[in-house]
Amino acid sequence: MRKILIAVMAMVSMFWFTSPTHATLWDRGGGLIYDDVLNITWLQDANYAQTSGYDANGRMTWDAARTWAESLVYGGYSDWRLPSTVDGPYEWGYDGSNTAGYNITTSEMGYMYYVNLGNLGYYATDGTNPQLGWGLSNTGPFTNLQPFIYWSGTEYSAYPLLAWVFGFDFGGQGYDGKGDDVYAWAVRPGDVSAPVPEPATMLLLGSGLAGLGLYRRKTGRRHR
Repeated sequence: MRKILIAVMAMVSMFWFTSPTHATLWDRGGGLIYDDVLNITWLQDANYAQTSGYDANGRMTWDAARTWAESLVYGGYSDWRLPSTVDGPYEWGYDGSNTAGYNITTSEMGYMYYVNLGNLGYYATDGTNPQLGWGLSNTGPFTNLQPFIYWSGTEYSAYPLLAWVFGFDFGGQGYDGKGDDVYAWAVRPGDVSAPVPEPATMLLLGSGLAGLGLYRRKTGRRHR
């Protein structure tokens, strides 16, 4: 029994130090998930605007989404906001180096989709499309994460009637008109006051095969 226990511990230890997706998300309890790389805390419920009863379906205009996030008090914290995106001229691409398109990890939602959750975009970094396994196949520790468009809190400075968005269906980043109704996910800076969990409780996230889903025709032109 002792030899078996030692072998199991060795295997767990090896996985712990070699897994490419570990050490990013921590479940702090109470519906709060901490990203220790970006140093931000996410609501575990990715459609809390609906489940809390604030909005009928959680889809709001940009101004309404910002108002909801910035007026939110949750877990004793009142500094919630919408996720941020690196603003710049709209340049579409698929290798992750552009402001729009696929495989972009410089935005907080792009980092969540590709790095933390290990999902794949409709376009591979070499331009292959559709790549095998694309889509929101892994939602990790989160609930109600919609395979749809989510608002960023970052305005598109070149045309203030637009704001940046991220599609958790195809993995595409782009912009949308502020008057459109899309989902909102709240995030706040820093960690929360909670005991640091043991390593065995860390959320080890992997990717899998994605199912096909519907993509809104209107925004599809901007992300595909």
